[in-house]
Amino acid sequence: MNLAEWFLTGDQRGNPATRLPAWSEGNRAEPLIHGARYFERLAAEVETLQAGDYVFFTDWRGDPDEQLRDGGPTIRELFCHAAQRGVVVKGLVWRSHLDKFQYSEEENQHLGEAIEEAGGEVLLDQRVRVGGSHHQKLVVIRHPETPERDIAFAGGIDLCHSRRDDESHDGDPQAVQMAKSYGDRPPWHDVQLQIRGPAVGALDTAFRERWNDPAPLDTLSPVAWVMDKLRGADLSPGTLPEQPPDPPACGPHAVQVLRTYPDAHFQYDFAPRGERSIARAYNKVVPQARRLIYVEDQYLWSARVAKLFAKALNDNPDLHLVAVIPRYPDVDGRLQLPPNLVGRWQAIATCQSASPERVHIFDVENQRGTPVYVHAKVCVIDDIWACVGSDNLNRRSWTHDSELSCAVIDSEGTFARDLRLRLLREHLDRPADGSEDGNLVDPVTAIRDITATADALDAWYRSGCQGTRPPGRLRPHKPERLGWPTRLWAEPLYRLIYDPDGRSYRDRLRGRL
Repeated sequence: MNLAEWFLTGDQRGNPATRLPAWSEGNRAEPLIHGARYFERLAAEVETLQAGDYVFFTDWRGDPDEQLRDGGPTIRELFCHAAQRGVVVKGLVWRSHLDKFQYSEEENQHLGEAIEEAGGEVLLDQRVRVGGSHHQKLVVIRHPETPERDIAFAGGIDLCHSRRDDESHDGDPQAVQMAKSYGDRPPWHDVQLQIRGPAVGALDTAFRERWNDPAPLDTLSPVAWVMDKLRGADLSPGTLPEQPPDPPACGPHAVQVLRTYPDAHFQYDFAPRGERSIARAYNKVVPQARRLIYVEDQYLWSARVAKLFAKALNDNPDLHLVAVIPRYPDVDGRLQLPPNLVGRWQAIATCQSASPERVHIFDVENQRGTPVYVHAKVCVIDDIWACVGSDNLNRRSWTHDSELSCAVIDSEGTFARDLRLRLLREHLDRPADGSEDGNLVDPVTAIRDITATADALDAWYRSGCQGTRPPGRLRPHKPERLGWPTRLWAEPLYRLIYDPDGRSYRDRLRGRL
């Protein structure tokens, strides 16, 4: 396969200042579905690190007391114990907003303080656009003496509460409270990618570019800067260990590291005009889709993204779109809920306007009927190109916040298909060993199985739940259309606050990504 047909070339990335390679070949990528599996794998890798090894991480939210497995260790214990053994521990965590507004400023601060006391270094990073966040979820582990052991994790799973769920979807015992519909222990569906091989070096570079950026850590708030000074916060990034050569090739997967950085009021040294390679990648591959675009996404709510899907559907009469999204937003409230609903309704309506019979939108519930919050950010196109990352399918993720994702293509032609099948087996209650994949293998017949299973479960509910509950966890999604008085104020708020544009006015006027 000609990788340049699916991956961005170096020029197409649109950021000549970066040191990232166009892509890396010879990797072995493995999707880790659910936080429980990722946390167990992460703990096992970090627990083996010794003096001279290093671990770098970035996070949107870090809860020090979150347990990685029953009985521990916690996030704090894992990294602190590593630092005490002489492991180089470096972290970049978004400074965030106040906890009382359901953000995580204090938790992120406490995690950093604990690791620094143990000998590591964690910076609260507010080098973002006004109203933006650092949304990347990355861990890079290097063994300079044994590079074949190097490993990285990138995807949608934060090191925080509510993420440690598994395929049963009983929820994390240490839960973040969300909309009432999700209960006291919200079920949580998520995906992280484990990578070995040369791409670990590329992800190492991605961390170093952000760590070494000369812009002040807090570019927005003089008050926050003074408060940090008073409490003795670390405001100067320390020196990183010398970057070792890329790990040796170990598998059939080509990996492209994709990012979003905004065109902010300051300049990133490694991206002076920002970087929108995630958006550029989707704009390159979606028009090539011919049979199936399979998506799992927390925020499929941008008209800009939906228009890209709609055009592909119009241009290719055999193409279908399958999207798995949350049944409800994660928030309630008169002011918070409508902007979430109006953006999602517009996106779905835009896709369906192209071809209602070829757009299939579902949400997920567990076996007890509790909705599962879909936090995953996954896209599979024609079982060829797959992407797992931190970005959602909206304008905010494609232009405004910092994001990090990995696109994967393999020479054996199985990674993207197997990722799609693994996700569908769970959603349809099929055996994990693939023994009953049947029609799911072919994208066209898969759609018939998916819709038939979801329709059967919906019919069971309409019958008053008579008889045995049919297999499957998907249900047809029913978007709520708001009345025009609510839309009158919710739509501008959605565009301004919930899904802003991080491009410069110059690029907006020229329509450039």
